Amino acid sequence: MRILVLSKKRFFGLTLLLLLAGSFFLRPVAVVNIIRQASAILSGRIIPIYSVETPEKEVAVTFDATWGADQTPKLLEILAKNEVRATFFLCGLWLEKYPEMVKAIARAGHEIGNHTYTHPHLNKMAKEEIAQEILKTHRLIQELTGQTATLFRPPFGEYNNKVIETAAECGYTTIIWDIDSLDWQDLSAAAMLERVEKRLRPGAIILFHNAGKNTPEAVAALLPILKSKGYSVVPVSRLLLKGETYTDHTGRQRLKRKSPAGHPTGDGAIRGRAYDLYHLLVSERGYR
Repeated sequence: MRILVLSKKRFFGLTLLLLLAGSFFLRPVAVVNIIRQASAILSGRIIPIYSVETPEKEVAVTFDATWGADQTPKLLEILAKNEVRATFFLCGLWLEKYPEMVKAIARAGHEIGNHTYTHPHLNKMAKEEIAQEILKTHRLIQELTGQTATLFRPPFGEYNNKVIETAAECGYTTIIWDIDSLDWQDLSAAAMLERVEKRLRPGAIILFHNAGKNTPEAVAALLPILKSKGYSVVPVSRLLLKGETYTDHTGRQRLKRKSPAGHPTGDGAIRGRAYDLYHLLVSERGYR
């Protein structure tokens, strides 16, 4: 009896061919999603969280703080007036320069995330240097606020597998965004509102900066609009899904479903990636 032994490369290739064959009856856009997602799975590329697949009309408003603090008191006032809790991603140098402002953010009940110490281009750094950037800021957050930060946002939204894996080893989940207000380009408040509203959907993560020239005006106008549309604004950690999850090729966090044999889908091992690919196909075909 001959035993067929498949290499990883051939296994993934055959699995992809089966998926593509099974996608014959799908809509064209679904086929494109199949190909993109399968490519991400088979390449082993790690994708951080840009948004969350949720049935709840919830979004997260986030602020990155790297330079300046003049606008921050006004932002805190606006958030308090609208009874909103946001997530602030703070750089270590900002923490050291504005300790009282950091404490004010924490006292107001806002979530604090890690944005490295010096805001460097992490993709160009060694793993040990990345860890130092994260852990130094982690300690500062603890000392100033008592919070144990668990959310990490890489500077400039730049990342690779090394960055995400190092952050995870430091106890962090990497968070990007799917709606950029472009306040860092000094857009008008009206232009920012138009950008955000056009891209708004449940599970969105919205990016602002604490020092944006027109950010307070934009946020003051946005929060009532979100409420009128039935949206709740929650901290990122509350928006995230619990249990077995994965991120698709767009960075949208989703719950994993069971495979036919009852095994949870996984990533890393050959069998785990096969389950991921199976889940991808049945999700696109609408099977539940």
